[in-house]
Amino acid sequence: MPRRTATMLASTLMLIALLCAGVLIPVPYAEMSPGPTVNTLGDHGGEPVLQISGRKTYTTSGHLNMTTVRVTSADYRMNLVEAVYGWLAHDNKVVPHDTLYPDGKTEEQSTQENAEEFSQSQESAKVAALKELDIPVTSWVIVSTVVKGSPAEGRLHAGDVIKAVDGTAVKEPGDVAKLVTKHKPGEKVVFRIVPAKDQAAAEKANKTATKTQDVTITTATSDDSGEKRAIVGISAGTDHTFPFTIDIKLADVGGPSAGLMFALGIYDKLTPGSLTGGEFVAGTGTIDDAGKVGPIGGIEMKTVGARSQGAQYFLTPAENCAAAAKDTPSGLRLVKVNTIDDALDALKDIRGGDTADLPKCTK
Repeated sequence: MPRRTATMLASTLMLIALLCAGVLIPVPYAEMSPGPTVNTLGDHGGEPVLQISGRKTYTTSGHLNMTTVRVTSADYRMNLVEAVYGWLAHDNKVVPHDTLYPDGKTEEQSTQENAEEFSQSQESAKVAALKELDIPVTSWVIVSTVVKGSPAEGRLHAGDVIKAVDGTAVKEPGDVAKLVTKHKPGEKVVFRIVPAKDQAAAEKANKTATKTQDVTITTATSDDSGEKRAIVGISAGTDHTFPFTIDIKLADVGGPSAGLMFALGIYDKLTPGSLTGGEFVAGTGTIDDAGKVGPIGGIEMKTVGARSQGAQYFLTPAENCAAAAKDTPSGLRLVKVNTIDDALDALKDIRGGDTADLPKCTK
């Protein structure tokens, strides 16, 4: 066989071997790509995204789109060829697998966590919008979760209302941990609670639950990497009672990043006139009960997804501004927001056509 032919054959076989290896060898990466956007003022799956009853609502126009990111599943094993393609693709982002699924988190665990965060973001969006409108909202501290195998298991339950710890009234979720950690591990701590079933019954009857009980729990030692402290094995959260019904109908979406856009959509439906002036506005950002907007992941994917659907303005959490500004899709204007008030001020300028001084995102 001529040397040239042998060299070409060897090179071809080497290339085939490398391609096979690239396809067969898994790499520890996952991929993010632009997901669908949904107009919080419109319909999705044949029904309104925001459904409000028991309170007068107003006609809306334009778009206030929440945005999403698609990610590969926890058990998907990307190969080298796919990783290289993802790195080269402009609209996709390849990241270490542990970034999306830390500590070996399964698909089921991730889905459950995202569902819980999505539910909490809806509650905070409702609270932030109603507070902005000076509509009273009743709030209280509850047991959000109980850690399996912890001292609190079987003693406290998710949904129990925490009225006091060791006789000190609890006003915020953070108060619970502060009061528990005043103890040393092995000491007893007393929770005054309204059991979840009694609270639910009172709410159903439109009454205030008054029956309380004291629960004594012996604290254990924390097992995390920080300073050892007393724990009982619960996380505290906040529950609310609203003066009318607000339902958010959006399936197959998870995480907390739609909070801001839900809050704006609720505000728009409860106030006369159009918040957007008919413009196409999209955005993202977590929101807390006080209306503070927080950062999210996958901002580059969300701006691409928003622009592909026709968005002209994108409400961007201040902490995400630098990343978003590095590669902003043509025709999309980033608007920096720190709070719901910032977003409402920006929307006022947008609908009025006075956009010269909108807060900008810079690299």
